[in-house]
This record gives sequence, C-alpha cells and structure tokens, in this order.
Amino acid sequence: SSANSTQQYFSFCSSLDMALASILTEAEIAAGLQSCQAADSFDYKTFFVKVGLNSKSKDQVDKVFGILDQDRSGFIEEEELLFLKNFSASARALTDAETKAFLAAGDSDGDGKIGVDGKTALIKR
Repeated sequence: SSANSTQQYFSFCSSLDMALASILTEAEIAAGLQSCQAADSFDYKTFFVKVGLNSKSKDQVDKVFGILDQDRSGFIEEEELLFLKNFSASARALTDAETKAFLAAGDSDGDGKIGVDGKTALIKR
C-alpha cells in the first residue's frame, strides 16, 4: 500500500539522518545546507568543507558514501543524488545542472556514476 511505502520512506530517511548524525554534527550539516540554499548555488567543494567531510577519516568518509549509496551497488548513481535531502529532509533538491556538475566531478571513468575512487577525489580536493 502507498501508506506503507510512505512509512518505509520516512523510516529510511530517519535512519539516514541518524546514521549521518553519528558522523556529522547538526551544526556542520546546517552550515553545509546554508551554503547552498539558493538554486544553482551548490558547490560540492564548499559543501564538503562546511559539513566537515574533508577533515573526516577515510573510514568516516566511507561510511557517509555507504549511507548515500542507497541501493548498496558500490556507486552513487544520479537518482541517489537527491543529495541535500540526505542531509536534511527540509533541504531543497539539487537542480539538474547541479546534479550533472556534481556527478561529472565525481565520475572518474565516465560511466555516469560516482564510485569509491571518485568519492575520495570529490571530498579531498
């Protein structure tokens, strides 16, 4: 039923928030989201610095990647880039241009997905 799938979605979002909250502070997440409130203002380098991901350990970065990789494929695909929503349910969606730019920056081999190698390059730039 749609009520059940809605409940599962909210449960998923809340477990996502909890998982991210174990790595990033609320203040870090708020600072990251504040940096890109306007449409087409998302800059992944600024965002990752603001949320503090660039200063996290490789294990912590891997955990965040795992949280964002919702289908556990080992890649973050375009449809998983409801990126800001992963950090806060009230955040705006990325525009198509932002999504494509973010994907292109992390897609090291041109397959249309961000793999583990691309993720590290994105965050540590």
